[in-house]
Amino acid sequence: MQKTINGTTLRKMIIAGANLLEQNKGLVDALNVFPVPDGDTGTNMSLTMKSATREVIACNETTCEALCSAFSKGALRGARGNSGVILSQIIKGLSSVLSEQEQISTKIFAKAIQEGSNVAYKAVTKPKEGTILTVIRVMAEAANTIAKKETDFDVFFKQLLIKGEEILQMTPELLDVLKKAGVVDAGGRGLIILFTGFYQAIVNDENVVFTFDEPLPNQTVDGIVADIYNTDIQFGYCTELMVVNMYKKTTMADIDKMRDKLLTIGDCVICIGDLNLVKVHCHSNEPNKIIAFALALGEITNVKIENMLEQNREMKNKAKKQIPQKPLGMVAVAPGDGIANVFKELMVDELITGGQTMNPSAEDIVSAVEKTPSQNVIIFPNNKNIILAAEQAKALTSKNIYVVPTKSVPEGIAAALCFNIDESADENYALMQDAIKNVQSGSITYAVRATHVDGFDLAVGDIIGLDEKSILAKGSNVSKTLEDLVAKMVTESTVSITLFYGEDITTEQASENKELLAKKYPAFDINVLSGGQPVYYYLVSVE
Repeated sequence: MQKTINGTTLRKMIIAGANLLEQNKGLVDALNVFPVPDGDTGTNMSLTMKSATREVIACNETTCEALCSAFSKGALRGARGNSGVILSQIIKGLSSVLSEQEQISTKIFAKAIQEGSNVAYKAVTKPKEGTILTVIRVMAEAANTIAKKETDFDVFFKQLLIKGEEILQMTPELLDVLKKAGVVDAGGRGLIILFTGFYQAIVNDENVVFTFDEPLPNQTVDGIVADIYNTDIQFGYCTELMVVNMYKKTTMADIDKMRDKLLTIGDCVICIGDLNLVKVHCHSNEPNKIIAFALALGEITNVKIENMLEQNREMKNKAKKQIPQKPLGMVAVAPGDGIANVFKELMVDELITGGQTMNPSAEDIVSAVEKTPSQNVIIFPNNKNIILAAEQAKALTSKNIYVVPTKSVPEGIAAALCFNIDESADENYALMQDAIKNVQSGSITYAVRATHVDGFDLAVGDIIGLDEKSILAKGSNVSKTLEDLVAKMVTESTVSITLFYGEDITTEQASENKELLAKKYPAFDINVLSGGQPVYYYLVSVE
């Protein structure tokens, strides 16, 4: 019976949860309400947890405070899509409570889940019931009730997961679109899988191994130094050395104690090895103390001390000379090369690869913002599932970010067309907000599963036409489905139709569809551009 959780167990729980979520991300993706190939809730949640777990694995300490700080920081920076952002907020609340403890009881864990729910709800402007928010809220309520009677974590998690599954199965009754699609909420399922991973770590004493899709890069001194050039430096000296020929009295415990001492005077601490050799790396303002700590263990060799303050000054001065500042910059998410070229022509400074098939993280967005030569930056997410991540990026940079809530590429282009270098950021933002109201966006893709939604019986492989809210057309032919979709989008006030064709459409096919629409709508201005986007045959703009 496990009555408390310490830092070591907490680390295993986080890794196990991420592992189980990675194994089942396809299952979660398949629960996407619309049966399109970009249903990526599971992928986004898994990538968010991977980022969080990387920070936890890299953490040299086993205190709950240090691990929770790493957990929350990694989740925040790696958050992708709406589901990933909400998950990062749950983790933020959870970590804020657990970080204050060294021995965690079921009552404390229940309090942490409650705070996770509170923080997540606050992060969403208009919370919808029947989503992951409902699942975490009900689980938090259940956790507090269970913890009053149960002090054993085994029993606590068993009962908590039962309650979580119960509310998850009720989500179709709370959200009509889930009921029509015949699925439970994907984000809620991902959350249950994550907590199941936590439970598995508690009942299994074996070490949990987590493998990333791509190997983590080796941490080098040059890499560490490069990471801090863009930030203010707290510790000015990078000290690196090796300890060899240990004294007879030196033990492995002494090496551990040295690591703890290094953490009190600096950061980026590496102190690894055995009684034959210990490698040490630390950023601090007292390299003399590091050398003294090492000399207490044995002889030192390969000593290197670098002045990072001077390096930092040189790099910042060089950067200032190379990048002229602008009063206002723009960043856009582009799902294809052709679309990226359109945004470049509209003077967008930085482009982020992503969209329907891969949502960029908050950290990806911040990286683009930091490269933009302006203190004021306008962001075009161009996908409803990226807007929250863009909003979250505001907390990760000192720059002033304006997120124009563009839900599609056509909206993003319409907004960028309004850019006026002579106007202020606030004035440009207002103009762009108005511009996207006059754009209708659609897309042509294919169904990845059989289902009934929006009055259509769909089979795998059916061609489907969608607007921002629902499926409007289906067929077995791309051209015919495109024609049917456009017919439902045009109105008496329509003056132009623009098609961005994807990587699976040839130039000849796109030209044929342009001619087809031109004959049907001779009074409209019909434009066809290469978008290069994956998965979606066409992105459609009607204005």
